[in-house]
Amino acid sequence: MEGLLPKHHGDDAVEIPGARSLIDALTSASAPWTIVTSGTEPLVYGWLSRLGFAVPPNLVTAESVENGKPDPACYRMGRDKLGLGDGAKEVLVLEDSPAGIKAGKDAGCKVIGLVTSHTARQVLDAEPDWVVKDLDSVRVVSIEGGRVTLEISNALA
Repeated sequence: MEGLLPKHHGDDAVEIPGARSLIDALTSASAPWTIVTSGTEPLVYGWLSRLGFAVPPNLVTAESVENGKPDPACYRMGRDKLGLGDGAKEVLVLEDSPAGIKAGKDAGCKVIGLVTSHTARQVLDAEPDWVVKDLDSVRVVSIEGGRVTLEISNALA
């Protein structure tokens, strides 16, 4: 049923500003990235297809883990799929939900909280490392040897 949502309601989708340019930069440079979502595979693949986004080679979905966010297992799995093992401090999570922010932090990752689906107060209360309105505030500066350097502008915290 969830796989039909993008098909029937795709015109209602609103892309997070800056998401496409960030994903395009990572993809074109073959930088390691993945999607860790509480959504199901049919829902995620449906939205990525409908919106014309790149699909990462490794994906963590609701079916991938026993417990959803805020359990950090999903981000640990994403880190492992990227081949980063225990390098949690080397992983940056981009999250728009308080439960996801908590999962990323509890997995030992750095987290940028996005104020796109929750209030600024809800995002701030989840205690990410940085808070931005959307991904227009996050820009790839360089990618060398799989290591991505980002610039964060207009941070709210």
